[in-house]
Amino acid sequence: MKNIRIALVQDAERESKEAAFSALENSIAQAAQNGAKIICTQELFPTPYFCRTQDPDLFDLADEIPGPVTERFSEVAKKYNVVLILSLFEKRAPGLAHNTAAIIDADGTFLGKYRKMHIPQDPGFEEKFYFTPGDLGFKTFQTKYAKIGVIICWDQWYPESARLTALSGAEIIFCPTAIGRIAAEPAELGALQREAWLNVQCGHSVANGCYYAAVNRVGTEAGTTFWGTSFVCDFYGRRIAEGSQDKQEIVYADCDLKAMEDHRRMWPFFRDRRIDAYNGIMERFHD
Repeated sequence: MKNIRIALVQDAERESKEAAFSALENSIAQAAQNGAKIICTQELFPTPYFCRTQDPDLFDLADEIPGPVTERFSEVAKKYNVVLILSLFEKRAPGLAHNTAAIIDADGTFLGKYRKMHIPQDPGFEEKFYFTPGDLGFKTFQTKYAKIGVIICWDQWYPESARLTALSGAEIIFCPTAIGRIAAEPAELGALQREAWLNVQCGHSVANGCYYAAVNRVGTEAGTTFWGTSFVCDFYGRRIAEGSQDKQEIVYADCDLKAMEDHRRMWPFFRDRRIDAYNGIMERFHD
């Protein structure tokens, strides 16, 4: 299949995990009815963005992957014949957890998971307390409809994340995220940060000749206002679909994989990479 409709579920904090699960099931049904074949959630969709403070009790929010959550949504994927990308808090072992995306194919098969590689530590984003850096590497998943890759939030600022995912064959890179302006920051700074967030990710699509889809949450949680703006950009970096900054909605985009292949033949960035000259990228800094 060369033309794929994808859907990004831009949602807000729900009153419980069960409410979040039910809301997503409704969104999946709606997206499937509107022709979507691959559906992605925002980062940590079943919970609030809980990383604002360091609280050991919040590890109780984590779920095993695979486990009951993926089993539940495997049935949903099979029912609607859609691929699902679910961003979850993964319980791996006592005191060991990850920020993880679970990928389920259209027949309900659990294809695997990606664990967030870059973990931030900033005011209002206390993620290093909760998340162990990913150890599965950058990878892709062959689904019924397309070969997809996933990176998560802070990964989006690192061109290496998108590059290595694309080099694994990703035709579409999905990025569940939770990003916005904390109350202590002026609105002007928040606007600049949002613009930088858009620009860097659109650049990934250009540099790698692929489609790129970012899914953000909306709403204000304990002073952090998430700026939504879930979007899809094509291989020219054009935002071909974009959500609002404040509404819970489903953002749709049609991805033409044949056009993407034709584009790569004309702009063969992978062919012209000087892999013999990139040793320095493995150093922390060139002192």
